[in-house]
Amino acid sequence: MRAEIITIGDELLIGQVVDTNSAWMAEKLNEAGIELYQITSVHDSREHIIKALDEAFSRADIVLTTGGLGPTADDITKHVLCDYFHTRLVEDSRVREHIKELYSGRPDVLNRLTATQWLVPEDAIILPNRVGSAPLMIFHHGQQLLASMPGVPYEMKIAMEEQIMPYIGSQTISIIHKTLLVNGIPESALAILLEDFEADKPQYIHLAYLPKDGLIRLRLSAYGEADEEEMNKWFEQLKRLVKDYLVADEDVPLEVIVGRLLQKAGKTISTAESCTGGKLASLLNKHSGSSAFYWGSIISYDNSVKQHLLSVPEEMIRLHGVVSEEVVRQMATAVRSQIGTDYAIATSGIAGPTGGTKEKPVGTVWIAWATPTDTYAECFHLGALREQITDRACQKALVRMIQILRNEEENRKEN
Repeated sequence: MRAEIITIGDELLIGQVVDTNSAWMAEKLNEAGIELYQITSVHDSREHIIKALDEAFSRADIVLTTGGLGPTADDITKHVLCDYFHTRLVEDSRVREHIKELYSGRPDVLNRLTATQWLVPEDAIILPNRVGSAPLMIFHHGQQLLASMPGVPYEMKIAMEEQIMPYIGSQTISIIHKTLLVNGIPESALAILLEDFEADKPQYIHLAYLPKDGLIRLRLSAYGEADEEEMNKWFEQLKRLVKDYLVADEDVPLEVIVGRLLQKAGKTISTAESCTGGKLASLLNKHSGSSAFYWGSIISYDNSVKQHLLSVPEEMIRLHGVVSEEVVRQMATAVRSQIGTDYAIATSGIAGPTGGTKEKPVGTVWIAWATPTDTYAECFHLGALREQITDRACQKALVRMIQILRNEEENRKEN
């Protein structure tokens, strides 16, 4: 079964709002075994919406639309869908009572524009939207169907999970994805390493290379023909081939892997950041439960902070420069001691676009990792764009931390 997504709204096309809905919907469709064929964004324009609907129905079994369901004049989706499916708007008493209850404590919201929300297409199947006023609408188009949802992300997510996906029901094919994360090998070299694997695997099992900032996702996919047992066989073979570069055998964020390893060992971590400006700390405390292993950070952007809070000697900075092995080692050991954690990571670099020199160009980053027994440091050259440099620095910091924690876990097992 094939689906398409149509997102409706001028705000998406001028960059005022980023379309995060489609990525989330794509994931949910994939989990349900529905192949997503295309995502289209269109203006709040009757002609544009109708053209997109015609094209989507020429290819897909299911069309999902988001946006344009508000009560204001620029929200035209409901009216266009009435035209498209040759129906009219009628009052729905269930929607009316839901909206009145939803806004019972806010009489200012229950005005004549809000009242237009309980007008719904006569020939649509109306599903409840328990967290918003815009009704969820299902239209049947022969053997195909269209589901219309609000564009507000939390409303859309609840609509998809509680109403739309259950309505769509069981699907005709299964989709299986299995993903590895690898680091430390160029994409081209990885492809050469896996040439025989690619030639031997069945054609209905696909291998995709998804590189980003030095980390490569290797995704095995099967659409309808392979079962879990067969996929596991090929996945294990793939893992053995890339074992020297393997970071994870599932598609999860690096900071989640670090957190799991720290929690398993009952250990904690802190950071001292200069060029990354707290980005690494933000990753480490991004997910629920991070307080079990992440204790805090010192954001030492200015040299005076490095000197006063991390005991970096002024003479060390003068002799070696703030972007140096000596400085990041001191930062890492000091923050580990100051905050009292088992591990610490420190970063210092030139994120640009200014500040680079011939000896230390923009993109030069030193990273240090302090452990209960040692401190390691390494220099990286991470590009020329500021955001790219800081993102890559965080990635390098987390990948190396994973390696350190796994090595220590193996040593504990042996002893």
